[in-house]
Amino acid sequence: MGIAAAAVLLPNANASQSGSGEDRPGGPRKMSAASASDLLRQLGEQLGDSYGGAYYDAGKQQLVVNVVGDNNNVNVQVRRAGAVARSVRNSSAELKSATESLSRQAAVPGTAWAVDPRTNQVVVTADRTVTGRQWDRLESAVEALGDGMARIQKSAGEFKPFIEGGDAIFGGGSRCSLGFNVTTQDGQPGFLTAGHCGVAAEQWSEEPGGAPIGTVQEAVFPGEGDFALVTYDDPATQAPSAVDVGGGQLLEIQQAADAAVGQEVFRMGSTTGLRDGQVTGLNATVNYPEGTVTGLIQTDVCAEPGDSGGALFTRDGDAVGLTSGGSGDCTSGGETFFQPVTTALEAVGAQIG
Repeated sequence: MGIAAAAVLLPNANASQSGSGEDRPGGPRKMSAASASDLLRQLGEQLGDSYGGAYYDAGKQQLVVNVVGDNNNVNVQVRRAGAVARSVRNSSAELKSATESLSRQAAVPGTAWAVDPRTNQVVVTADRTVTGRQWDRLESAVEALGDGMARIQKSAGEFKPFIEGGDAIFGGGSRCSLGFNVTTQDGQPGFLTAGHCGVAAEQWSEEPGGAPIGTVQEAVFPGEGDFALVTYDDPATQAPSAVDVGGGQLLEIQQAADAAVGQEVFRMGSTTGLRDGQVTGLNATVNYPEGTVTGLIQTDVCAEPGDSGGALFTRDGDAVGLTSGGSGDCTSGGETFFQPVTTALEAVGAQIG
């Protein structure tokens, strides 16, 4: 989906996905992806060792919760909450332990992994640069996790941050995209973008070689995220809470929200414009050539150099992520990773709007 998606996206921006007459008390009910995320935060803490992850079934508009074992009380609890209970083999604790083992044993540049609750496995992706001894090391680490815990898939592209010389921003010979406008904790207007953009240049402008409009205050990359806070140099700057989706149209951003696996999302970037896809994994780890980045959202939304920092959002106006990097392009497809907006805002002490 390209710029023409704006015509599809905007008329449905305030459409509700909940409140269907097909809902049954005490059974699975229809809900939006945002409502599913809210419900999951409550349930995940209550299910303990029986919890095996969850995902959003966009077709049925239902939250599917993985349950380990045959504890009928847990299954009843899930159903009473309005979700679908699904029996699986691996618990969330076991899957988390598997990703930690991979971080110790297989942190090879060109690899990434995230838990896929739909298959109840850790999905390990290796790009085209992972060959020979590195491939053997990765394969051995996955096999050591045991049968059914993880699987490897190959990517035709190469994992890299999408930086290159929403709205384009320029700094230090690099080109990135503005993510979301924010207000800092001291009331100053600013915006979020990718952390690897923030470490590439201290000041950013609207045109190549133009006068700076903003200065980086904080940037994280690599490490526990890929995000940067840039404050506008003019404190009187009007920074609307909206995303330019092309064609002269804006989508109002209402709030920041957590992503859910299976959720439909849209990405806007200065190189490839508006694109859509689905969330495929959470808390992903990516081993870029520059270093390891953790805590990312994995999607099948395409992106290309220059899209870094651009906004990932929902048709309802929820700010979800900031474009980090990935493999492929918008011709061949590929995997793309995003910094969660909620954790970026918490880290820099800012808020949407």
